[in-house]
Amino acid sequence: MIPNLEQTFRWFGPNDQVTLEAIKQTGATGIVTALHHIPCGDVWSIEEIQQRKILIEAVGFRWSVVESVNIHESIKIGSLGRDEYINKYIETLNNLKKCGINIVCYNFMPVLDWTRTHLDYRLNNGASALRFHAPALAAFDLFILQRDGACDDFTSEQQKAAKVYFDNLSEQEREVLKNTILAGLPGTDEVFTVEEFKGHLQKYSAVNALALKDHLAYFLRAIMPEAERLGIKMCIHPDDPPFPVLGLPRVVCSEQDLQDVVNACPSPSNGLTLCTGSLGANPQNDVPGIIDRLGNHIHFLHLRNVRIEPDGSFYEDEHLAGNIDMGAVMKSVVKEQIRRKLAGRDDVVIPMRPDHGHKILDDYRYDTYPGYSVIGRLKGLAELRGLEMGIKQGIERSGLFPNDSVTA
Repeated sequence: MIPNLEQTFRWFGPNDQVTLEAIKQTGATGIVTALHHIPCGDVWSIEEIQQRKILIEAVGFRWSVVESVNIHESIKIGSLGRDEYINKYIETLNNLKKCGINIVCYNFMPVLDWTRTHLDYRLNNGASALRFHAPALAAFDLFILQRDGACDDFTSEQQKAAKVYFDNLSEQEREVLKNTILAGLPGTDEVFTVEEFKGHLQKYSAVNALALKDHLAYFLRAIMPEAERLGIKMCIHPDDPPFPVLGLPRVVCSEQDLQDVVNACPSPSNGLTLCTGSLGANPQNDVPGIIDRLGNHIHFLHLRNVRIEPDGSFYEDEHLAGNIDMGAVMKSVVKEQIRRKLAGRDDVVIPMRPDHGHKILDDYRYDTYPGYSVIGRLKGLAELRGLEMGIKQGIERSGLFPNDSVTA
């Protein structure tokens, strides 16, 4: 038998309107969360971690993955204070291990986390989705942020489209666009002002993609020996979207970038979060192929789908729709599980969560974090659960398992 993936749900803590009791009804068995109230760079104490863990376990869940222990900007910039924050990061890892938590998802995106231009994009069926609209992003960059050098990042046609888009926005719509793009870290209500964001951009003025990748490698070489000693699996999340935005470099966008992460500090602890939506927003990324070639480094799965438009825009589609072949993705994941089982690895049961979800039905009654409605994600989890079961039953009934199925 091929064991099931661990079905998990992201929860933003006690203030999340999606309760643990509601998540219990989805069929998930694991919780993905973080201590969002602790400022980035501060140490997570054992007491704080245990308080959160007690809440999770009281409802019958396991705290499966930490998402995320965010990385302080000084580490990304490579400033003189980065070693202090790296030491604090290692202290947090030690405290997590003492509390029995051993998978940590993180990202290395400068300043902003994932970037969207619309948080309430209505589909034909009335569902609400997240959207990245390229002309809207360009309009913000050129006419609201008015970033130095922004014109150089857009073609004349893109600039014309941005001007048309901007001119058709009301003042209120411009304010909504600004606040949507400048939203802070997930799980917080922080929104940067334009001036605050420009200050962050100034700090990155001398940090291009090559330098940022060097700073990531420095961080990896510093923490991985300790993570490996502790038995903690670190898994970097791809950049979302997988290309530079607002003049900020991004360096975890492609298969080569993921390979570079692995090569920067070879270790069983230095792994990947495979996010189908983040990688899939670039049609050049072969997501099933990435799993086939780098699957042994994957510690965590984010499964969602996107519908890509010709100008580089995209919106988040249903989990089994969109441009990503989720059937091929799941088959590649199952093949990786089989390889792990045959190799005698102890991490065959990979944590998976349905990433993002539409607002549907009674989701509209709750003010949930964008992309994290309960019913929309429940729908996605049910679809992914059925897809996984069908693929595994097909393999087992074919008689291919345990050997031929690895190359099926």
